[in-house]
Amino acid sequence: MKMYIPPLNFGMVINSSNESKEIIYRSGFPQPLNYSYIKETLNLKTIIYFGKKKDITKEYQLFTEENGYNLIVFEMESVRDDNINKIMQDMFSLVFNKENYPILMHSNKGKHRIGVVTGLIRKIILGWSITGIYQEYSIYTGNVKGEMDLEFINNFDFSDIKIDLDLERLPSFINYV
Repeated sequence: MKMYIPPLNFGMVINSSNESKEIIYRSGFPQPLNYSYIKETLNLKTIIYFGKKKDITKEYQLFTEENGYNLIVFEMESVRDDNINKIMQDMFSLVFNKENYPILMHSNKGKHRIGVVTGLIRKIILGWSITGIYQEYSIYTGNVKGEMDLEFINNFDFSDIKIDLDLERLPSFINYV
C-alpha cells in the first residue's frame, strides 16, 4: 500500500464545482516525501512559490520539470516588500487565467506569505468576511499574529491593480458584469 503525504499546511483555497479542474491548493514548501502525493493526486499545471529563488533546490526544480509543471517564483519576503502590489497583480493575473489550473501556491512553511495570498483570494474573489479570513490565517499560523499581514489584507484595494483580462480565459467561478 502506497502512502501519500501532503506538504506541510496543505489545504484547498478554491475548488470549482464543475469538472473544469479549477482548483487552487496552498501549502508549505514541498519536500521529496510529498512528491508522490503531488504527482499522483493533484494533477497540477502550475506551481507558484512565494519566497526566494535561491530556496529552489535542484531536486525540486527537477521534480517540477519532469512532471511538466509551470514553476513560477515570486521573490517575496513579506508584505513590506517594495514591490508587493506588483507581486499581487502578477499573482491575480495567473489566477484569472483558467489555463493555469490546477494550481499549487506555496511559501516555505505555508503560513504568513501564503496566508496573505490566500486571504486576498478569499477577500477579492470569494467574498469572504475579514473575520473568516483572520480565523483561517490564525489556524495556519498557529495563532501567531501577523498584524502587518492582516492589516495588508484588510486594506488591500483591488481597484489599484491593473490586469488585462481575457474573458475567454476567466475561470468559471469568476463572476463579471
